[in-house]
Amino acid sequence: MSYALLSRRFHQLHHFAHLSAICGWDQATMMPEGGNDARAAALAELSLLMHERLTAPELADWFAAAQAESLTPAQQISLQEMQRRHRQASVLPGDLVQAKSLAGSGCEHAWRRQRRENDWAGFLTNFQEVVALSREEAAIRAEANGGRPYDSLLDLYEPGMNCTQIDGLFAELQQWLPDLIRQVTERQATESVILPQGPFATAAQQDLGRQIMGLLGFDFSRGRQDVSAHPFCGGVPSDVRITTRFDEADFTQSLMGIIHETGHARYEQGLPAQWQGLPVGEARSMGIHESQSLFFEMQLARHPGFVAQLPPLLEASFGPQPAFAADNLARLYTRVAPGYIRVDADEVTYPAHIMLRYEIEKRLIEGDIEARDIPELWDLRMQQYLGLSTAGNDKDGCLQDIHWTDGSFGYFPSYTLGALYAAQLAEALQQQLGSFASLLSQPDGLGNIFAWLQQHIWQQASLLDTDALIRQATGTPLSVAPFRRHLQARYLGRHA
Repeated sequence: MSYALLSRRFHQLHHFAHLSAICGWDQATMMPEGGNDARAAALAELSLLMHERLTAPELADWFAAAQAESLTPAQQISLQEMQRRHRQASVLPGDLVQAKSLAGSGCEHAWRRQRRENDWAGFLTNFQEVVALSREEAAIRAEANGGRPYDSLLDLYEPGMNCTQIDGLFAELQQWLPDLIRQVTERQATESVILPQGPFATAAQQDLGRQIMGLLGFDFSRGRQDVSAHPFCGGVPSDVRITTRFDEADFTQSLMGIIHETGHARYEQGLPAQWQGLPVGEARSMGIHESQSLFFEMQLARHPGFVAQLPPLLEASFGPQPAFAADNLARLYTRVAPGYIRVDADEVTYPAHIMLRYEIEKRLIEGDIEARDIPELWDLRMQQYLGLSTAGNDKDGCLQDIHWTDGSFGYFPSYTLGALYAAQLAEALQQQLGSFASLLSQPDGLGNIFAWLQQHIWQQASLLDTDALIRQATGTPLSVAPFRRHLQARYLGRHA
């Protein structure tokens, strides 16, 4: 009886989260400029309502009574996930939840204009409030959990992970990644690549993107694709919304952006229907979520076997041109060059973007630096990691991401964790099913790849913790080694 009451409550929260996600999607894609204040107030009110429902006094009694009920093993795991969500929410006062939502909506909305105008000073005014509220949240959570402030935020996105583990993984990456970047760029300096010649109409790019989404199994009866200032995937499994941004001078980045978001969407659409609406039926962690988008974008879509399927689609969309030859596209999509923009980065230099952000946000949350210090530190680390300077160019530096605008501190490590998980999953899949080259040459090859992901990741949802999920799928705990082997094989032709 009490488990049933809890299930009903969490299904209600799921419906509220659905409404919040669609309001957020509309805010980023459709909402008129003047609607932001009202929308921010509505979302803040909804976040408070959800917080109150999740932390209501009766839940403690229901949890206690449910422990004594006869539950299946899966229901027992479900109950544990509900309790974890309840504990995470219960430590925060409702006024802080509402204040953070309001501050985040205002900061994110103004950021869209401030980034275009390279207006760090204007952004800082709103951002300082977001930082203050995020520090307050981190301090409260850390006191309740007995850990570091940043760890308490990291746990919201990557349960069970902490700074010590991430520091170790990133230190291992830093031992060999800079030299790998150097070797690859030196090797590619002798290669010739033909750049596609635009313009490429936005409507044609959108149509092409939807064709690729269909090829990748996206269910358009349960989702859609739109345009926003920053690409994202949101919604719920039965109503998934993905967005990207388009550049009529270059279709290549938006196409891979769509494939990336489709990976997120397929994970959502592949979650088990019988657990929809409950925490146990949701994605295991943001690192696992990013592993699916990066599996699609990096492991799969940049493989020569997949790239070979693109030329006829590109020619039908944009007309024929030499750049669309399969071998040229394969070289184009595996070019390694340090750049300013994280979402446009190649898979070799991408971890440097994440390590930079991780260092800054960890120090910011724990009070070692202030928000005003970020541009200078960003420029320093960009020079150190990628040999680029962002001095005076905050638009392509510390203003480029949306994540900090709403206080999503602790999220960025998920991207590199996702790259590590993706490489490990791809290696295990190919050991079991055969190489991507072999699979992609078969009519049902993509279907077999997706079926493997469905069995090992999507249908598992949150029934296992992250470590157990990866061990079950790959046979080993998370390791940097498969990622290194993947990069060496693809970019240097070295095979273990």
